[in-house]
Amino acid sequence: MVPASPIPRHLGLDWLRVGAFAILIFYHIGMVFVPWGFHVRLDTVPLVTLPMLASNPWRLLLLFVVSGYATRALATRHTSLLGFVKGRSIRLLIPLVFGIAVLVPPQSWVELVTQHGYDAPFLRFWLHDYFGFRLLAGVSLPAWNHLWFVGYLWVYTVAIALLLAIGGRWGARVQALYDRVFGGIGGLVLPLGWLLAVNMWLFVGQSETHGLIDDALAHALYLPAFLFGFAMAGSDRVLATFRRWWWPAAIVALVAYLLAADLEWRWPGLARGPHWAGLTFSATRAVQAWAAIVALIGVAERFWNHDHPWRRTLTEAVFPFYLIHQTIIVIVAYWLRGTALPLALDAVVLAAVTIAGCWAFYLAGRAIPWARPLIGLRPTLRKTP
Repeated sequence: MVPASPIPRHLGLDWLRVGAFAILIFYHIGMVFVPWGFHVRLDTVPLVTLPMLASNPWRLLLLFVVSGYATRALATRHTSLLGFVKGRSIRLLIPLVFGIAVLVPPQSWVELVTQHGYDAPFLRFWLHDYFGFRLLAGVSLPAWNHLWFVGYLWVYTVAIALLLAIGGRWGARVQALYDRVFGGIGGLVLPLGWLLAVNMWLFVGQSETHGLIDDALAHALYLPAFLFGFAMAGSDRVLATFRRWWWPAAIVALVAYLLAADLEWRWPGLARGPHWAGLTFSATRAVQAWAAIVALIGVAERFWNHDHPWRRTLTEAVFPFYLIHQTIIVIVAYWLRGTALPLALDAVVLAAVTIAGCWAFYLAGRAIPWARPLIGLRPTLRKTP
């Protein structure tokens, strides 16, 4: 499925990736104010759950679709699959190991201190407890927390490379089949059918674990999304379908979101709601997820596929922002617990410091040659004399 000629960069999907990660950062800021499980909480504000539901069903699915597309484009620029896997491993595994060892420990420490009565200072925790490879008060150590996305992306990348190595000669036929199946109405309804089956039949009532080995639900969602995006990179028909149907899909996504938000508001968490409400909620989330993805890719294809002076910097900054943002959120929220500020001001401070901290982390790491691989950036090219 990897064509001989390189796939041109889709600037619209670059903008979509930047926007999706920006939403993810604000989503994680919102986690500090909702009753859902998180490493630290300032207070519970039920109203905050409603805007978070607007992106909850589709944000990660979209990122895996876009990542699949980008993986295909990157693969076409390598002369060998081995070189492709090596390059992706350097760009993904080095930041992942750095993140697990250095960036994530403050999150685990704050969680233990605020929720489990842990009283050791951070440095002692990091040197003596964090790398214990055990459960401490129910918290698994060491942890990758939000960096699970990076680990899954690497596993899926290696899996697609193996498929290409084994069945590369069938690539053109597989691509042609994909175009026929998904290049029209199939691209709108078949993925939706799969999401409905996952939500309402295969994994009813289950949650993602982000533990890789025991996370069948997440793999049922994200691996097909990744493969869909990988094949979409070679399919003008699918992109044209999304371009044509973006506005009806946007309307469907909006209606589905309003239905889900209404159910959540009536029965928070759906824990005490009637059986039909839970089924309806699951169905509306599936519909919202795929309709939103169709609409957003269609908008990116139709309106955003052009360059801007900020695009290069923003697309480069996205990965470093992702690596550091949750640690900043958790540390700042932990500090805000003792300030007695109004919640609205807490939210403003949390957002401002998170954004400023992400920029500082990116700009500092970008300027230090040895730090660039740690934050997922390419090494600086040596100038030839």
